[in-house]
Amino acid sequence: MSTSPIPPPLPARSVHRPSLGRAVAVLVLVAVAALVPLLGPSVALNGTGEAAAPGAGGIALLRTVLFAAVCVPAGEVFAGWLARRVRGMSEGPESAAPPRSWAALASGAGCLAALGLASVVATGNLVPRRLADMDIGGLYQTRDGALALIEVNAFLLTAVLARSRRPATQLLPLAAIVVAEALRAHPTTESTPLIGSALTLVHVVCASLWVGGLLYVLRTVWRWRGTAPRAGAALLGLYARVAAVLLAAVTATGVVSTLRRMPQDTVVDQLLTTAYGRTLVAKVLLVAVVALLALVARRRLRGAADPLTAYAPARAEVAVLGVVVAASALLTAVPIPIRW
Repeated sequence: MSTSPIPPPLPARSVHRPSLGRAVAVLVLVAVAALVPLLGPSVALNGTGEAAAPGAGGIALLRTVLFAAVCVPAGEVFAGWLARRVRGMSEGPESAAPPRSWAALASGAGCLAALGLASVVATGNLVPRRLADMDIGGLYQTRDGALALIEVNAFLLTAVLARSRRPATQLLPLAAIVVAEALRAHPTTESTPLIGSALTLVHVVCASLWVGGLLYVLRTVWRWRGTAPRAGAALLGLYARVAAVLLAAVTATGVVSTLRRMPQDTVVDQLLTTAYGRTLVAKVLLVAVVALLALVARRRLRGAADPLTAYAPARAEVAVLGVVVAASALLTAVPIPIRW
């Protein structure tokens, strides 16, 4: 990649306080992201003849929070590294300070979600009604219970490391969470579970860097809009080049994982007649919208007189990605399709 000096900065922009409309938009986005996992199982299962697992909506919501909690700190470390590269060859660190970290808050939310999921495992994969229903000690004796405890402890450690002077150390507990999720998604009773876990591992890592990285890049660009707009445009362009590779990896691993769960001769039927297939179709359509928005943003970066006009489609892209995360969580809560 070229490290040529960045052109002189664009004229400084006036700083506006967040508007009421933007706050309402954020609330609407959060509500939609919550409704997808809560209402998704009943919608996806309608007419399929499949039975929903107990508390599927709540479990999907907890997994949405868990996945988002992985994306935020992973994206901050990744995009922070990109921002330091841009800062080193533009207006300098004083005029291009990074935004405040959300990693500790996200990790706390992830820990609570992991605790909720661990309570379900401790109740025999049923929704606990009271404390006596849970066999906490039994978590150490089962594979799923041990993985659930690893996630709880890893989120706690991530929250602590987020406050340290070396936030990149968060990657170690985050890696433990991703590995635990990859192993949980492919039990030992599955055919070639290690291959499935490896595909899920790559898929989740690339998706986390893609989603979390874009969120932090947009926060950084917004913070730099008045003092270092040219650096912000350069950061968005640098991220776009890396995101193209991440999208390719997410797509490839997703296709292979789908073919493992739904063989080629049944994939078309199962996409339309199973809850898993319907949810997958919805996720693919959302990813297609994300790819289109990313293409619009990339063209604006190249051709517009003001490259920061790419901020608007990129902001829409991260909003749709939030719904993609919810759809991904929903996939873990609906029944796995039968291999015909």
